[in-house]
Amino acid sequence: MATTTPVSGKPRTARLSLAAWQQFINVAKPYWLEGERKKAWALLLLLIVLMLLETKFAVMLNNQAGDMTSALAARDGPRFWATVRACLFVLAFAVPIYAFYYYMRDLYANHWRRWLTSRFLDGYLKGRKYYALGTDSEIDNPDQRISEDINTFTGRSIHFLLIFLGSIMQLVAFSTVLWSISHLLVGVLAVYALLGTTIALYVFGNPLIHLNFWQLRREADFRFSLMRLRENAESIAFYRGEAQERAHIDSKFDKVINNFAKLIRKQRSLNLFQRTFSQLTLVLPSVLLAERVLSGELEVGRAVQAAGAFTAVLGAVAVIVDNFESLSRFVAGISRLQALSDLVLPRAEPDAAASDTPCIARRQAHHFALESVTLQPPQSERVLIKELSLVLKPGDALLITGDSGCGKSSLLRAIAGLWQAGSGTIHHPPLEECFFLPQQPYLQSGSLRSQLIYPSEESSLDDEALLDILQQVHLPHLAERMGGLDAVRDWEKLLSVGEQQRLAFARVLVHAPRTVILDEATSALDSGNEASLYARLRNSGATLISIAHRPAVLRYHTHVLQLMGEGKWALHDAKGFQFDAPAQPHRSATPVQASASVAHFPVLHG
Repeated sequence: MATTTPVSGKPRTARLSLAAWQQFINVAKPYWLEGERKKAWALLLLLIVLMLLETKFAVMLNNQAGDMTSALAARDGPRFWATVRACLFVLAFAVPIYAFYYYMRDLYANHWRRWLTSRFLDGYLKGRKYYALGTDSEIDNPDQRISEDINTFTGRSIHFLLIFLGSIMQLVAFSTVLWSISHLLVGVLAVYALLGTTIALYVFGNPLIHLNFWQLRREADFRFSLMRLRENAESIAFYRGEAQERAHIDSKFDKVINNFAKLIRKQRSLNLFQRTFSQLTLVLPSVLLAERVLSGELEVGRAVQAAGAFTAVLGAVAVIVDNFESLSRFVAGISRLQALSDLVLPRAEPDAAASDTPCIARRQAHHFALESVTLQPPQSERVLIKELSLVLKPGDALLITGDSGCGKSSLLRAIAGLWQAGSGTIHHPPLEECFFLPQQPYLQSGSLRSQLIYPSEESSLDDEALLDILQQVHLPHLAERMGGLDAVRDWEKLLSVGEQQRLAFARVLVHAPRTVILDEATSALDSGNEASLYARLRNSGATLISIAHRPAVLRYHTHVLQLMGEGKWALHDAKGFQFDAPAQPHRSATPVQASASVAHFPVLHG
């Protein structure tokens, strides 16, 4: 699994500090200052108004509770029933306000989640960063961070924001009541709350956040191992690899359980402290006011009112202590989102270290050309191809061959812009005029029509033209067998690999690109189907770049690029090329004289 590794070599974990607050600001700020800021502030203002009303009603109900107790103690019937009627009147307004407040809170969190998820998805998909994150191994489980951590972030952010705002309102409202009854209670309360918050932060703070950070990560790793089992079910079943898979899953699950055991032990201590801290508030107000009540200086109802105000004010000033468990999980989630944000969202300033890293330059041109290209795998010093130069004019067809692991597919990744580690320049036509066919076609969830026109969402071709294309790739009865072009099936399971590769060729015929790049895209086809499909591509006039190992495909190519490992390569004319013949490698960027169409390297301008 991927990890986020700073210079120290250890994964970053969150801490309850100013840095955590800065991380929160970095993730949350765009919602309040960019696209939907008016709606965001309007909803927040409405929630604040509802909180003010809720706090006002809470003070009124606390006062009525005190009067009710005093009336009962004095055996004053009229006063008691008047208080009951007043309580019911307040409740008639307080209950709907209370329900509407929580509805608006959840609606607000849902709206924020939709906006923030859309923002992260834009960054995740833009520039193929989803691919870069997988190959560079910079971060673990980006899918889980987008689907779950954002949901937790928005919900908890609204929850804690409103808790803190409500605590301020509650503190102001009930402190006035408490001060009017007993100055001593206010002083004791301030010292008590300060002491409890300090203990919670320094004794339970960072250990709990650290453990919650790792719990989120362990859970994500465990979930990924189960998803991997499901996605590779057929291969594992053929290998009968259940025992090894179970051992792998068990190792991930053991880490979940062991970390959670540490977490609940620390949580047990926190719960003991929280319960002691809160339960003492049942005794303190009564002890401090007992003498005044027993002497008759203070009504019993006023003591009850003071106890209620004391509990409310303590809840306001001890909000960190009371919510420390969920706050620690929240801070851990912020750290994970901040790490993902650094990688997929645009920054105000470019990363100086990243800009100094050498990489393969890309320039748009009329046709493909490679100028002194040296290729390395991401995050590796190994050289796959050294100083490769060639020109591929429109209508040419280049066959790339070589032993396994010599860099054939890596070169196609560099041509597609997926790999950039190395040096040199790749000149290429507009990428929308190129079509890539991998060895294992990707079939999305959807209709047969959507498979044919992928990656487009719609096509100008009618049903008759699409059915004719299926005929051309030797799948004449596929639509009829599956229930028509609009039939939705699990195509990866229903179609053989050979059928999937022919369906991928159909996409090429639908889009009619100027350049087709094939990475062993006919490996599962018989020689007849392979020859027929290559002939159609050559007859279309498209430029071909393909990886293949069968001598039969030579006649559909004009040139052969032979990769021999350790950066060595050789360029040949396809006519007369022998797969098993020894080759003399070209080791520099010296122009290659392979044929009239692969000539002295020109300087291209896109």
